[in-house]
Amino acid sequence: MNKHSEPTRPADEQQVTLRSPAELADALPFLMGFHPSDSIVLVALHGDEGRFGGRLRLGIPRSVREWAPVSEQLAECLVEGSRRRGGRPDGIVAFLCQDPEDSDTGRGVRDRLHPLAQLIRTSFGRLDIPVHEVLCISDGRFWSYCCPDTRCCPPEGSPLALPGTSVMAAASAYAGIQVRGSLREMEARLEPWRGPADKAAKQERALDEAAGALVPRILGGGSREQVGESTLRAARGLMDRLAQTPPAPPRRQEPGRAGAGAGDGTDCGDDRLIGDDEAAAVIIGLQDREIRDRAAQWMEGPDAEPALRLWRALARRCVGSYAEHAVAPLTLAGWVAWSCGDEPAARVALGLALRLDPTYTFAQLLHQAFNEGLDPETLRRCMRTQHGATAGPRPRATRRPTAKQAKKAVKRAVRKAVIKKATTPAVPSPRTRPGTQAARARTAGRSGQRGTKSGK
Repeated sequence: MNKHSEPTRPADEQQVTLRSPAELADALPFLMGFHPSDSIVLVALHGDEGRFGGRLRLGIPRSVREWAPVSEQLAECLVEGSRRRGGRPDGIVAFLCQDPEDSDTGRGVRDRLHPLAQLIRTSFGRLDIPVHEVLCISDGRFWSYCCPDTRCCPPEGSPLALPGTSVMAAASAYAGIQVRGSLREMEARLEPWRGPADKAAKQERALDEAAGALVPRILGGGSREQVGESTLRAARGLMDRLAQTPPAPPRRQEPGRAGAGAGDGTDCGDDRLIGDDEAAAVIIGLQDREIRDRAAQWMEGPDAEPALRLWRALARRCVGSYAEHAVAPLTLAGWVAWSCGDEPAARVALGLALRLDPTYTFAQLLHQAFNEGLDPETLRRCMRTQHGATAGPRPRATRRPTAKQAKKAVKRAVRKAVIKKATTPAVPSPRTRPGTQAARARTAGRSGQRGTKSGK
């Protein structure tokens, strides 16, 4: 097969050349920063030696009927994203990652996803771009849909390399590239509690009480400023509490375990530091756009780490009928992670936010800026400008135009951004694309939900 190069350091210092399907399969977690699960991953190739460029990840649609339109959408999006970054792809490498369920096997997954692999190849073929390799990764093994040589790609599949034993792993460790675990484990840090039912029910009751007390004040207008100040004061107090308590050592989630803070000891420790009523008051307050935008200014310096821990903890507290209220803390978590240079964590948080609400403007804006390769410092400057303009006891009427001006400035920065490196083009999940039946139903039912969604 063709050689493909992944620079783990600047191109003039070090490059890793991948020569086989096995080396490609081993490289995937290092390309993404985590082990993608239940995912389609596409990687653009450039030049005669197949230099890796933009990469794109999307959850595998559960409905087979969605495979064809999703394949076409992915192909067009990756090509358009690469073109905006300065070069149409010369080839594609694709990965289909899904573990077997129930009595299924890895080979059964390979056979079931074979039509999807063919659709991906034909979608790029219509754009005159060859797909050099499509790999299925399942149950610790991989299969090639393109390589007919049974010596390197046997029908029973080939085992993945042991962690840390490949050339790519060694080069990535030398370059400081870290693999965070599986996508499922990263998402578990941000998803609502699935532990004891009484614990989640207690948190939901606290959210009911906070919504009943705060929503009329936010919507009424006269007390909105007071709600904003109290929300930010409470959030700052929780951040200070977290900052004074070092995070607990992280631990991997045990197979089959699902509970509060599952997957990371840090999360369990943070959850114990925050009361149900405290979390509920801040979650409801963050549903107001202006309050959320002011909270987004805790993005750098000593504020960044406790803010990120707080937004993750609040996202986990959005239980039961308050699941969509997690969009605000998830978006804030994605913003702070990106601002701090943690691209994999930012990608996962923003992806979950858009999965819950594909129309949430702040998440869309951040996702676009992130995927366009914009330096987060451009957005940080906008946030600092907005903070300076809104600081102090000014009337609400003077602050609203400033927020709009900041949003316009960010949009202009996104359009004019100079792409410094290849990143993933923005694609909404097929399960929550705007216009799908599920998205329309969620939008139609939002007016009857508890809580508030006063702006995006």
